Amino acid sequence: MTKAKAVSSAAILLFGMAFATGAKGPRNLDAEVENITKSAILIDTHNDIPSFTIDGADIGNSPKNHTDIPRLRQGGVGAVFFSVYVAATFVNGNHSANRALQMIDTVYHDIIDRYPDTFKLALTAHDIEEAHREHKIAALMGIEGGHAIEDSPRLLRDYYRLGVRYMTLTHWNTNNWADSSGDINNPNVTHHNGLTQQGKDIVHEMNRLGMMVDISHVADKTFYDAVETSAAPIIASHSSCRAVTDVPRNMTDDMIRKLAAKGGVIQININCGFISQKSADAPKDAPVRATLADVVAHIDHARQVGGIDAVGIGTDFDGITCTPEGLDDVSKFPNLTRALLEKGYSTADIKKIYGENTLRVMRQVEKVAHDLQQSNR
Repeated sequence: MTKAKAVSSAAILLFGMAFATGAKGPRNLDAEVENITKSAILIDTHNDIPSFTIDGADIGNSPKNHTDIPRLRQGGVGAVFFSVYVAATFVNGNHSANRALQMIDTVYHDIIDRYPDTFKLALTAHDIEEAHREHKIAALMGIEGGHAIEDSPRLLRDYYRLGVRYMTLTHWNTNNWADSSGDINNPNVTHHNGLTQQGKDIVHEMNRLGMMVDISHVADKTFYDAVETSAAPIIASHSSCRAVTDVPRNMTDDMIRKLAAKGGVIQININCGFISQKSADAPKDAPVRATLADVVAHIDHARQVGGIDAVGIGTDFDGITCTPEGLDDVSKFPNLTRALLEKGYSTADIKKIYGENTLRVMRQVEKVAHDLQQSNR
């Protein structure tokens, strides 16, 4: 046999073996990333751009921010929960409700109504899917800071009618019915050891309305009270894992397990100080940026503890000053997709993390509300 024939025979043999064993050719990560970017419904459950549009920023083109339309499109973002953030300072003089209404208005007036070809108001899981079919970005709202209701279930119901679909029970401040993780060690603050009875009644009313209970920012005891009280799954709209980065804003493994057992989702926050211990421990005048690998580490830890069905994305873009290298703004989600594929996540896994898990929670919350309303008739 000639050398040429020997090489040819060997090549044929190797091809035959590959065909017989089902071996695949070289992986095309670019194509996989592009496919996921186009097909997944990527839901970011916490984005703070309304805090800038209310003061005149144009979401159509706002390069100084993390969020604008060209970069949302580039990142393949399919739905955004715009944060109706009410700072604790508005509690003074009872201005919280006024601020909440103004924030709701900027979502409608400066985002949805200003760019109707891009955004579509979504109130249900079905609405998000419909917007995706229409190649629009679903726009939703979540209140950040339970003090926005000024202790009134009537205001809570008003916010729901205006389109709010989750409420973060506290922000950095303890309110009159729920303890926050932000001031739990402050002796000058009156604490409740979790949720008061009024707080539990508010959770029940959120269940009846169909508004998701969000436990980001709450004290640990408030979390456990909320899990026990809620008839529906709950979410952590922008929190990460305390076992990876030890800060009070993050969730312990036990909390993640109990959230998952309830059918809920932890949506990973990408704030440098929440996902990197080096960033968390760095002096304020010498900040250390987190990395894309840090984001993946928190996603992976949450998956290991709570399961793939308990993980989502809630970046906190435009509510944070430090973003990880490689996930600098809303356009960079394909970088995260690639990193997850390289970590061994399947397309199905990534689609769950990016949106399917959150859609499942929304449907369950909607079902619980329907059942409660039917039973009370």
